[in-house]
Amino acid sequence: MRRKDKAVTETSEVEKILRQGRVCQLAFAAAPVPYIVSLNYGYHDGTLYFHSAAEGRKLDLIKLNPEVAFTVALDLGLIEGETGCDWSIRFQSVVGSGKITIFTSAEEKRQGLDLLMAHYTPEKFSYPDNMLQATAVFKLKISEMTVKQSRVNE
Repeated sequence: MRRKDKAVTETSEVEKILRQGRVCQLAFAAAPVPYIVSLNYGYHDGTLYFHSAAEGRKLDLIKLNPEVAFTVALDLGLIEGETGCDWSIRFQSVVGSGKITIFTSAEEKRQGLDLLMAHYTPEKFSYPDNMLQATAVFKLKISEMTVKQSRVNE
């Protein structure tokens, strides 16, 4: 990262950002251009958890190449200025990459969905077998990431 003064390196701060985020963008290798999707997610112990329909473009791309890039960003507010160059945004962001694994068993899917739902609510849920069969649940084990923030304390 070029601007070391904006880097976030403390693990607790990195995890705080990942826990506060609500949407994760996943970028897949695809020809002729990358394919990006926005998904809700769960975070636990260096791993992001997702769900989707049991078929579709992202699953096809995962099967071709499970290595993906991702980003989670927190918009902390707009900073207005007198000139255009004085305007800015307060933010924190995580940009990284890793490998996706698609769960195959109902138990793995339930555990992944529990972690995903815990990201948004303390409520507990059950997942009917017919819904599990129609749902893909997958995880992204983070292999590398950089974390950046700007003007957080203003």
